[in-house]
Amino acid sequence: MNNKDFIRTITEATGVSGHEEEVSKLIETALGSYCDDVSKDPLGNLILLKRGAGKGRIMLAAHMDEIGLMVKEIDENGFIRFTNIGGVDQRTLLCQEVTIQGREKVYGIIGVKPPHLTNDAERSKAIGIEDLMIDTGFNREELKVKLSVGDVVTVNRQNVSLKNDLIAAKALDDRAGVAVLLECLKELKHLKHEVDVYCVATVQEEVGTRGATTAAYSINPDIGIAIDVGFGRTPELNQHDTIELTKGPAITVGPNIHPRIFEHLKTIAKEHYIDYQIEIATGHSGTDAWPMQVSRAGVATGILSIPLRYMHTSVETLSLSDIEKTGKLLAHFIVSLNDRDMEEFLCY
Repeated sequence: MNNKDFIRTITEATGVSGHEEEVSKLIETALGSYCDDVSKDPLGNLILLKRGAGKGRIMLAAHMDEIGLMVKEIDENGFIRFTNIGGVDQRTLLCQEVTIQGREKVYGIIGVKPPHLTNDAERSKAIGIEDLMIDTGFNREELKVKLSVGDVVTVNRQNVSLKNDLIAAKALDDRAGVAVLLECLKELKHLKHEVDVYCVATVQEEVGTRGATTAAYSINPDIGIAIDVGFGRTPELNQHDTIELTKGPAITVGPNIHPRIFEHLKTIAKEHYIDYQIEIATGHSGTDAWPMQVSRAGVATGILSIPLRYMHTSVETLSLSDIEKTGKLLAHFIVSLNDRDMEEFLCY
């Protein structure tokens, strides 16, 4: 399966935080053949090990969970009230088609009051999530057979191919990072690496980086690299707070990052003529790098960010070329450790 088809498959799958089973199986099928061992921990992290010569351990973390919704109430008329799981932007929910993952899949739409029936005050403000409802066409009694309070809800969205190698989809945050893991493993298939590589598709990142917390404790890596998405540049955004599509991954710098990891990633990118950008994170990066960094006695961490427009919407957009470049950079970084003393990453 090529990476474009893989991304289509995993982004159209369901995997809301805490409910990643469906997408996890797809990832295991695609990545498992490149690895020597596959396991899951009690939280649901998918851990794929590609053995080296046992020189050390590097953990690559990309979260497979997505933001979503959850059924909160079914009213007497069969309309469904819901709440959010993760950082859902309520402005994007109006008029979306959704699927409720109940005892069976139930399709619905998030409707809105016609503009003809709204007053000036209603038209001038965003509608809160507490005022939105899902309409399935079923009445209350029919729905109670098919679903329950607590069932998760996802927006229906098919992957769309745009011009110049761009794609748009839901859940590219951060299944694009999982696609980078696949690209990295493909590269490593033809290269010799001495460190053991743990590729981890983590769970529950969107609700508190929980999966990376338990996985890092279990693996106890010498180096941890988080692969996530960064804010892609659009005309209305400050260029200093964003990164550009097609210009390669952003290498993050800041207190969440070990300075020698940062410098070495830059060096490898230059040596292999891989485009890269610089991204700053002045505090908590909000990625899986944070729990990795503070796991046990501490881990030397880095972050590679894939430029992504329209984050936390159902039309997240990125360049496939950036995924390929990120995977290539990771693979060559891993191989470069053959000639490095791992001790240099254990202190500042």
